[in-house]
Amino acid sequence: MKLNRLKTLDEDMMATSLKRCLSTLDLTLMGVGGMVGSGLYVLTGTVAKEIVGPAIIISFIFAGFASLLAAFCYAEFGARIPKTGSAYMFTYVSVGEIWAFLIGWNVILENMIGGAATARAWSGYLDSIFNHAIQNYTETHIMQWNVPFLAHYPDILAAGILLFAMFFISFGVQVSSYLNHIFSTISMVVIAFILIFGFVLAEPANWSPKEGGFAPFGLSGILAGSATCFYAFVGFDVIASSSEEAKNPQKAIPIATAISLGLAAAAYILVSTVLTLMVPWHSLDPNSALADAFFRRGYSWAGIIVAVGSICGELLLCNLFSLPRTVYAMAEDGLFFHIFARVNPVTKVPVIAILVFGTLMAIMALIFDLEALVQFLSIGTLLAYTFVAASIIVLRFQPEKAGSKGTASTSPNPTVDPALSESQTINEDRGELKQYESFSDKLQLVERDFEPGEVVAFCVLILIVSSVSFCAVLVFGNGQLYLPLWSYALLLVIFGLAYVLSLALIWMHEPQAKSKTFQVPLVPLTPAASILINVFLMMKLSFLTWIRFTVWIAIGKKTHKSQNKWKSSYKKMLRVDQLVTPRKAYT
Repeated sequence: MKLNRLKTLDEDMMATSLKRCLSTLDLTLMGVGGMVGSGLYVLTGTVAKEIVGPAIIISFIFAGFASLLAAFCYAEFGARIPKTGSAYMFTYVSVGEIWAFLIGWNVILENMIGGAATARAWSGYLDSIFNHAIQNYTETHIMQWNVPFLAHYPDILAAGILLFAMFFISFGVQVSSYLNHIFSTISMVVIAFILIFGFVLAEPANWSPKEGGFAPFGLSGILAGSATCFYAFVGFDVIASSSEEAKNPQKAIPIATAISLGLAAAAYILVSTVLTLMVPWHSLDPNSALADAFFRRGYSWAGIIVAVGSICGELLLCNLFSLPRTVYAMAEDGLFFHIFARVNPVTKVPVIAILVFGTLMAIMALIFDLEALVQFLSIGTLLAYTFVAASIIVLRFQPEKAGSKGTASTSPNPTVDPALSESQTINEDRGELKQYESFSDKLQLVERDFEPGEVVAFCVLILIVSSVSFCAVLVFGNGQLYLPLWSYALLLVIFGLAYVLSLALIWMHEPQAKSKTFQVPLVPLTPAASILINVFLMMKLSFLTWIRFTVWIAIGKKTHKSQNKWKSSYKKMLRVDQLVTPRKAYT
């Protein structure tokens, strides 16, 4: 039995036990809600003060471009494979079960931490309106503790809002969509207010050398800020997660992804500009930067409006929407506990998955200090984006099924060498290589010894390995590795050539015929660029983040092995039943 199985999809891709009721507007507002939340009201202040300064604008531009490349890949998959599960499903279809499980495993953790962090940010903003009265009361009359990795006090408010949101989400996707419309509209109105009033209060002197200048932490600070700012855009994958509940996913997914990402990027760039012009970047309050900026300029009423907008923006808990659907997809494929694959016959949503993981998310928000885990979200997301980009290349260059292009002529051309004619005929049937001059013709003869699509898959592997090696040398070569200049340059050239050659070899192959649904432009260049940027941003994350990530992957591998043992035992039991039952009937 093949260990790393690919998922086989049904012929009717629109068939589902969920309810297809979401329009393009619903998906767009869901994407905006997923991206414009705690990131806008909390992350901008934290990154500007501690990592990059006013140059956070450039960090957001770079992170937005990297997200755009990833969003192209998600849009193609969401339109082509309108099934819930997002990165997990896309990886399973094109790369295989093992990698799909690890991606799904990371997406689960990412959504749990992201939802809990958003709820805590919401709680902090609301508490700041009441001068931290909620925190003071909890510490004085309920409890507080000083334990590493735990919060100083139980955040009952954050846990309560998650349970409240879980209650409404369990009523069905239509109810969730209506609530999302309300909170998205309020949030966008408040953002418009921040931009208009903020530019009125802007002081260009706050970017002057007297205050530290525009880029006080230099290029390294901008790049490190980009890696963290990437977290701001992770919510667009909620659109792909909702593809199984979209009315017309082939058109709605690409349009909603493009519009929502454009709106979110514009909001982040403009708001960070306003924020760093209103007050000096080094004096920002990381917990409630925007509201505090208006308070300090003497407009307390404006600070209250911003706080209300932040509450509405953070109530858009798209993590709580996406997480149960990823769990549902994994359970339906037998890679997670099957009980989570049950769909309520009335609401048409996986209620058990919503209730269980919503409760776990609330417990995390209640007791854990999640500020240090923001970067951990970025590494899981970047890994998922990398595999989705690689999956685009693998899927695009997979040979089409026999007979899909008609019957090819098998009679050799008398003016062509018989061996070459034979290789052309084989590759026409397999849909593998473009017909070029002598070099590609010789390459076709070599590829006859490989299975269809194997060469492209191997080239994608080389592409990823060379990207990791190139970025590792680029980031750590002069610092931690202490490489001499000649070896530093030589390694960059070697890994750069490996990247370019693998990309060129992929390009020589014939892609599948153009689909009626959205397709990523300039394949394999676009997804290859996405892979390189994602790997580079991962290298800019802290060492402690990589340790946490390695531990979580190890736990995931152990869980996958246990799940496979359970599946094998279950299948054996089924085979025994199938053997025994006919014998009884015959008797």
